[in-house]
Amino acid sequence: MKSKSIKGHSTAEIKTALTNCLDDGFKPTLAIVFLSVAQDRKAIIQLLNDKQISIFGVTTNGEFIDENTEKESVAILLLDMKREHFNIYLEEYPEKNYREIAQNMASKAINNFKKPAFLIAASHLETDAEQLLFGISDITGNDVNVFGAMAGDDYTFSDQFVFTNGKESKVGTVALVLDEDKINIKGVATCGWKAVGTVRNVTKSEGNHVYTVDDIPVLDITTKYGGLENVTPENENLLLEIAANFPLQLQREKGDPVMRPGLVVDWNDRSFYCSGTVPQGSKVRFSLPPDFDVMEKVIKGVQSLKDTEMPEADALVVFSCAGRILSLGPLMNQEIEGVKNVWNVPMIGMFSNAELARATGGNLEMHNLTTCCVALKEK
Repeated sequence: MKSKSIKGHSTAEIKTALTNCLDDGFKPTLAIVFLSVAQDRKAIIQLLNDKQISIFGVTTNGEFIDENTEKESVAILLLDMKREHFNIYLEEYPEKNYREIAQNMASKAINNFKKPAFLIAASHLETDAEQLLFGISDITGNDVNVFGAMAGDDYTFSDQFVFTNGKESKVGTVALVLDEDKINIKGVATCGWKAVGTVRNVTKSEGNHVYTVDDIPVLDITTKYGGLENVTPENENLLLEIAANFPLQLQREKGDPVMRPGLVVDWNDRSFYCSGTVPQGSKVRFSLPPDFDVMEKVIKGVQSLKDTEMPEADALVVFSCAGRILSLGPLMNQEIEGVKNVWNVPMIGMFSNAELARATGGNLEMHNLTTCCVALKEK
């Protein structure tokens, strides 16, 4: 399978880059598109439609195809994957029936492929994407490979979108379903945020909506121990401060802890919605951003994936949390360069609101403040 990455800051730049990469006879069938909400999605979709290229599309908080990260741009990974080896579905969940929607999507997938694997993305901040993972595994089994992310919106925390040819949604999920008998897909998720302070109890929650921790409104206890200031609806940077500097870390009986920062505040009771489930009665700790050695940890994790499971790859897809670039700044470029150099194949990446992958030693879960690297190779 041949692949190429292109990027640009306008539809015109993407059109030129696309034309140039087709000059040698390359005929892509699939485009993974990561772009800013500031870009003209419809124009980009039309451009790819005209070339009869299928689209898996997500809006982001930043994009990259190499070690140089971009803002308000378009990044596209083009692949000439055989059309019979993949399908793309886009489904909406206005009734918040995430698990049911994912079950229906997985049922269609398993009717087409004996062993499907999934790249998925979802929009809307209140989405409990972990329920999407559960819905897929309900149908396909717990060993299914699923990787992906929550869409971004340039840190505005307003509307995020997923899209494909002729359809988009700000309350939905898009899935690229691969025939794993034909396409080898492997991934690794690495976090590095360090727990701090004592273990605390989630005393009231419903799904991904956390009300109280130790019987204190979760926003209030986060404010107290995080030293947050100007905790008001008018503070547009509040959610970034919570996510990047003092997120919750959900302790697990099996596997590594997973991150659960607040993404949407309910000011009526000072609760907040997290990106994934936080069960009532579960244990949490607060977290501090990682030291710079976490970049080396990410690169070593990807190198280990190559050494043990994926010696060769045709393309690389990276989902990295927006909170990581806020904490690490320009040093993120070193991490991305190190990841790219492992296989040195065309790559595409985005900064997301959350990441979807199997926790180290654990189950399929929603992550935050994590880098998820996914390698693809046609058999």
